[in-house]
Amino acid sequence: MAMSVSSEKELLYMKVVNQLKMDLKKWELPPDMKLPSEPELAKRLGVSRTTLREALVILESENIVKRVHGLGTFVRGQALIESGIEELSSISDLIIQNGKQPGTSMYIQETVPAADADRTRFKLKPGAKVKSIRRIRTADGSPVVYCKDILPAALFGENHQFSEQSLFSDLENTAGIEVDYAVSKIKSQGYVEEVSEALNCKGDMSLLVLTQMHYDTKNRPVLYSINYFRSDLFTFTVLRTKK
Repeated sequence: MAMSVSSEKELLYMKVVNQLKMDLKKWELPPDMKLPSEPELAKRLGVSRTTLREALVILESENIVKRVHGLGTFVRGQALIESGIEELSSISDLIIQNGKQPGTSMYIQETVPAADADRTRFKLKPGAKVKSIRRIRTADGSPVVYCKDILPAALFGENHQFSEQSLFSDLENTAGIEVDYAVSKIKSQGYVEEVSEALNCKGDMSLLVLTQMHYDTKNRPVLYSINYFRSDLFTFTVLRTKK
């Protein structure tokens, strides 16, 4: 495991980040493999422990390694699915685009009275009902996303039953509703008992939470969703341009 880092041009800790990325790829270390201690890594790279720690913070933020206090630094598994967040795609399409087979391991659909928040979101009258759908989506059989979806029942009829696969396709094919755009927010969240256990998350694993309000081509709010992604299996990117 020979390593060396020069100190020209770019910040030294970023050189360490890039060097470690190349080394980890070359070594093909399995997930949860422990890396050498910080003093040993710093010595091999020819940098101070302070510089090494700065690099490890970056690698941890990118889900390449995980640092456990008192135990050391460990390799994380590579992201199973990568996607640009600026493009609106169904979970099924996102999984397929990454060469995986989408599936569903849990599916619960209910018609329930709309909560106050739902009446506000969809501009519903008192007494209105909504469709509540909870699903665990899988990629090649592994649970990767926990989905919570809310839709106004009046758009489809209280007896309408959605399929267990792509909700976008079902909306268009059976209800004639085409999702046009969504207003989205993404954040990191810690352990959520119902979700984390369903996705087989370890205790220290965070979740990426994508909350979206979807609108159809008539500018009607038709779908509110909260999707919980395993942070070790998903990487989202966004294209930013200068004005």
